[in-house]
Amino acid sequence: MTEKTNNIPKAETENTFKKLSIQIGLNGLSFCVLDTISNEILAFEKVSFKTPSTPYLMLKELKSLLNQVDGIQTKFSEVVVIHKSGLFSLVPKTLFNKEELPNYLKFNAKIMATDHIVYDEISNYDLVNVYVPFANINNYIFDLFGEFEFKHSGTVLITTLLNQTRASAEPVCYVQVSDKEMEMVVISDKKLLFYNHFEYKTAEDFLYYLLFGLEQLHIDLEKVQLKLFGSVEEGDAIFDLCHRYVRNVSVFVPIDPTYPLEQLETQTIDFTTLSSL
Repeated sequence: MTEKTNNIPKAETENTFKKLSIQIGLNGLSFCVLDTISNEILAFEKVSFKTPSTPYLMLKELKSLLNQVDGIQTKFSEVVVIHKSGLFSLVPKTLFNKEELPNYLKFNAKIMATDHIVYDEISNYDLVNVYVPFANINNYIFDLFGEFEFKHSGTVLITTLLNQTRASAEPVCYVQVSDKEMEMVVISDKKLLFYNHFEYKTAEDFLYYLLFGLEQLHIDLEKVQLKLFGSVEEGDAIFDLCHRYVRNVSVFVPIDPTYPLEQLETQTIDFTTLSSL
């Protein structure tokens, strides 16, 4: 859904060439403003929480962050909110029934009777992502900007990586690294083999989740391509520990020709936040 601008006075449409993407999760939040004419990133902010937050404190932090940005109260051509959480389940489209949403989540996530459960269709790949969004965040964004679109972070990540990955018989494991979270995607021959979201405290925790996921898929550690991106670089604890067990490890720099490369290199812009625009 995009915000309608028909019959709006010119003064209110001056900024409708700008898009806003906001990602929110219990461990942090980020937002990005994009000029759709010049493809220039006009603003980007990222906040990591020292300890896992609550929906109430997340909203308070988001309000504070947005209030510090000049012009954030203006009109946008599109507003997208990305919900990053472990309360999700991927369902093959052939087995999906929108009347059964709670049943898809109850076996691997703790849900409340009052939770609002929604779903994203992952276009062209016959998958549906069922999840619980942060309702208070959605309500606030609607009050602030009107109609907007929201998705789960896994939907954005899976779609973007499947579209960018070349067909290869050998599996490729992508891991987006954040301060306390990791999102792991395994793709082979343009097909999704695995996606999951984990919270970790140490590099050893990170390695455990990585190796456990690859073991469940019976993937040869000598052949798989492991591509790390996000808050990671060669020589840090996570990279070096992964390299002890996986032969082919590299830092993956997602490149989208739509955006100036120098902007992506000089700013630690969240891949999911940017890819949703």
